[in-house]
Amino acid sequence: MRIGVPKELRSPWGSEERRVGLSPPAVRELVSMHNELFAQSGAGKEAGFSDEEYRKAGAEVLYSREEVYKRSDLVVKVGPLVKNDWDATREGQTVVGFLYLEVAKKELLSVLIDKKITTIGYEGIQRDDDVFPILRPMSKIAGKLTVQIAGRLLESSEHGGRGILLGGLPGIPPAEIAILGGGVLGSCAAKSFCGVGANVYVVDKDPVKLEEIDKLVGDKVVTILYNRENLRKVCKFADVIVCCVRTHEVRPPHLITREMVKEMKKGAVIIDFSIPEGGFVETGRLTPREDYVYVEEGVIHFCVPNVPTFVARTATYALTNALLPYLQLISEKGIIEALKESKDLRRGVYTFNGHLTSEAPRGSTLPYATLESLLKDE
Repeated sequence: MRIGVPKELRSPWGSEERRVGLSPPAVRELVSMHNELFAQSGAGKEAGFSDEEYRKAGAEVLYSREEVYKRSDLVVKVGPLVKNDWDATREGQTVVGFLYLEVAKKELLSVLIDKKITTIGYEGIQRDDDVFPILRPMSKIAGKLTVQIAGRLLESSEHGGRGILLGGLPGIPPAEIAILGGGVLGSCAAKSFCGVGANVYVVDKDPVKLEEIDKLVGDKVVTILYNRENLRKVCKFADVIVCCVRTHEVRPPHLITREMVKEMKKGAVIIDFSIPEGGFVETGRLTPREDYVYVEEGVIHFCVPNVPTFVARTATYALTNALLPYLQLISEKGIIEALKESKDLRRGVYTFNGHLTSEAPRGSTLPYATLESLLKDE
């Protein structure tokens, strides 16, 4: 199989992407299986990987983005498809990445369907035990980074932070941290905040998740069962709110309303990791990397969709470690047989053979069919 790794471009909402689709060690593994690998020159630069490292791993380094797409059966990306990607794709290709096509423009979906391109979103690949194996390590990284982000935003600065230390000092209370969502990201964030001595509260509607966090961190965390009144109380006293809720809805409901934000402390911080899927905070909006902090209703907002890119080298290794078994399956069996064999992969498919296979956007006239029915015809 011919596999291409293009250089990442700015996302549709303007964020920089410093990660790269495959690390050199992953390239070496795929080359050893008799695959041809093509890497665009400079694709790994921001993650600390040189063109020479890709050559030594067995990849051919190409200087044209268009040529990478033209020569590849499978394109391995990180971020969503942008117009330069649409134009470069060719008929019958397979593209994988954090694609988030449920919020993509209809123009892009039409191109993918017209060209009969198969797309697989990492965010949708899911095991039978409900684990999202590609998203999981990225969530862990984001969770660990949350402490660094929150600590900086709380500082006395031009953003108007409250000027407090996360862990406090003897005789001076620590910061109050509320985490909405007790999944992988939320639990990693909770553990990290506890590590610096902050007071941590985790809010979730699932009692089982709250029990798991209690086992993980113990009495260092206060667990709270979600309801509107409990969330409103938490918003009033929190210095930092971290939103880690996931949803497959195109327009998720606002759990934190503007009125709740108005009741928060001035200079408090909201970090919304659910923003790629639309966000759960009414005052939240997608924010590019260069302008990643804004203030609304006196509260500092951080709504960057690709936080792991801040540690691009670590994130690239983590991403490719999780992704490699699926790429090996695809390269060995071909995309059709791989999809037939792997339920994990099937769950991540957005488009296949000229059809949408996930729920079509409201009002859409694009052709839709279940992946199972399409695979039966192959």
